[in-house]
Amino acid sequence: MRSTDTEWTDPAPSPLDMPDLPSPESPDSPGTAPGIRPRSFDEYVGQEAVIEGLRISIEAALKREECLDHILLHGPPGLGKTTLASLIAGAMDVPFLTTSGPVLEKGGDLVGILSRIAPRTVLFIDEIHRIPRAVEEILYGAMEDFAIDVIFDRGPSARTFRHKLPPFTLVGATTRAGLLSAPLRDRFGIFQDLDFYRPDELVRILLRSAGVLGFSLPNEAALEIGCRSRGTPRIANRLLRRVRDYAQVRANGLVTRELAIEALRIEGIDDLGLNRVDRKVLTTIGTVYGGGPVGVEALAATLQFEVDTIIDVVEPFLLKEGLLARTPAGRRLTEYGQKRLAFPGISGEEL
Repeated sequence: MRSTDTEWTDPAPSPLDMPDLPSPESPDSPGTAPGIRPRSFDEYVGQEAVIEGLRISIEAALKREECLDHILLHGPPGLGKTTLASLIAGAMDVPFLTTSGPVLEKGGDLVGILSRIAPRTVLFIDEIHRIPRAVEEILYGAMEDFAIDVIFDRGPSARTFRHKLPPFTLVGATTRAGLLSAPLRDRFGIFQDLDFYRPDELVRILLRSAGVLGFSLPNEAALEIGCRSRGTPRIANRLLRRVRDYAQVRANGLVTRELAIEALRIEGIDDLGLNRVDRKVLTTIGTVYGGGPVGVEALAATLQFEVDTIIDVVEPFLLKEGLLARTPAGRRLTEYGQKRLAFPGISGEEL
């Protein structure tokens, strides 16, 4: 077997100029109001420990004129993992390229990106736990040795070709870190866990977003929205836009606490932040399965939901609020969850 190395000489074209590669994540992705995402760490609200750790690592890498270590961001959806990755690239003043685990179906998909990546690029892979095993094995060498091995032919005539890569930083985001294989997880140098936001942090985010969207939001209305946003900025900003729409149609654009409550009632959001899907899950466990325990597969089949939807989208908040418990036998309602079934918190709406 013959092995050859190719050294990196000239910088590759910027990923921004490559139409066949995934396009860089804009600070304002589709469906996001212009400017609503923070554009620097100074504008980022919450996750103080995470931000401080990242700032230190970035400053140290800049002083050494080195590439930043690979970073793994873990936490529930909507907490700002993509935003953090773009801010890291901005702080390092390097290109930012984004893709996701489900998109990388074959090894050639990843090789095509890595073989033409610009030096010191921040490559963001969302849902990295969903990368196929064959693609994951290519990442091992790329992350550790900045090289990829390509095999030509098969059998006795097989030979490998090693292509050297420019140094780059991989930022992986996952909602289920336990699904990452140990070899992949161990190749990340920086681990950061994102937690749900406090209501006061969400209020600051909402007030800033309202300013960007161009309307006045009273503090008491912002607090009402923040308390019903499940500790998640993405949900808070989504509900803010719905409140803005309701105010524009029903109150000439004037937002008040009472108006916010009414707008959120129409959206099916109760005082705790539970939506119709959450209440449907709780009700099904309580009525169909007598409060549980019930396996998540059986629950998903009854509700006609995807198992991943329950695990990744519904469960984290219900577990955090103490409404649901995971047991070896399955999911069951807590005592608090059973009380919520009797008091849904939305006037006139049945669970």
